[in-house]
Amino acid sequence: MQFDEELNIEARRKMALRYGENPHQEAALYLDPSVDRPCVARALQLAGKELSYNNIADADAAFECVAEFDEPAVVIVKHMNPCGVASNATLRGAYDKALACDPVSAFGGIVALNRALDASLAEELTKIFLEVVIAPSIEAEALAVLAMKPNVRLLATGGLPDASAREMTVRSVAGGFLVQTRDNVVFNEELSAFGGKTVTKREPTAAELADMKFAFAVCKHVKSNAIVYVRDGATLGIGAGQMSRVISTKIAAMKAAEAKLPLKGSVMASDAFFPFPDCVEAAHEAGATAIVQPGGSKNDQASIDAADMHGMTMVFTGTRHFRH
Repeated sequence: MQFDEELNIEARRKMALRYGENPHQEAALYLDPSVDRPCVARALQLAGKELSYNNIADADAAFECVAEFDEPAVVIVKHMNPCGVASNATLRGAYDKALACDPVSAFGGIVALNRALDASLAEELTKIFLEVVIAPSIEAEALAVLAMKPNVRLLATGGLPDASAREMTVRSVAGGFLVQTRDNVVFNEELSAFGGKTVTKREPTAAELADMKFAFAVCKHVKSNAIVYVRDGATLGIGAGQMSRVISTKIAAMKAAEAKLPLKGSVMASDAFFPFPDCVEAAHEAGATAIVQPGGSKNDQASIDAADMHGMTMVFTGTRHFRH
């Protein structure tokens, strides 16, 4: 993508918002006329109270994450971070597993689906307090069920975006804008599309490889430093936004323990490389048998040696997923 000397940003106001991130801040939602794809900004609100600034930001984070997955999937977000993500043969099964990851944080959260919301799942959604439910479509029976919860905002996007689409993102900083292409990396089943490779003596099993792909996709949507534990297509523990990577690793394991989700046989994903083998040691102590991370540290061999010593398998993807 070419970055011209001048950047002209055109936008059209869709609606004024009650306030911004906090009540003392003023806010509005603007539409980018150059973007014509399913997204939160263009979603149709079918029910519920008016959307807030934070509702829109969180729903955007949730919907962009759930679009990563081909199988029926559910993402639960709180304060821009996933607190539960799962895929399953059924949407209800995915929701149950996503909620199990962190049912406490899910309270007052945002639920995103990559399939139409049906009445069966809608019944389950009435059992907890939610701010927003966003999906490609919402069946009439589901809409009737959720009418019992008049405060829940229901958004229908009309479809799913292409997670691999090449788009530009703009972020304001004091006195200017940061412009970049979006993180649109989508891996193949073997995680080899961008130079990924197994770096340990043990190759991953087919089940570990599938969970590696899933976990690394979730990691892409978690604030750095990000650590995600996954087993059988569901997050077990998520460590987000810590200044220390090993602390994120320990927090993710702690969250799994709080949810009574054993990490034995799980996969651990990291959004960036390990400068020291301490994260490998922490993952092994937690029960993980496989690790997926970008690699690229001058000290990679120490992490590889630690994984080999514990009989773990580790894949380097060659791609980092920092998220600020």
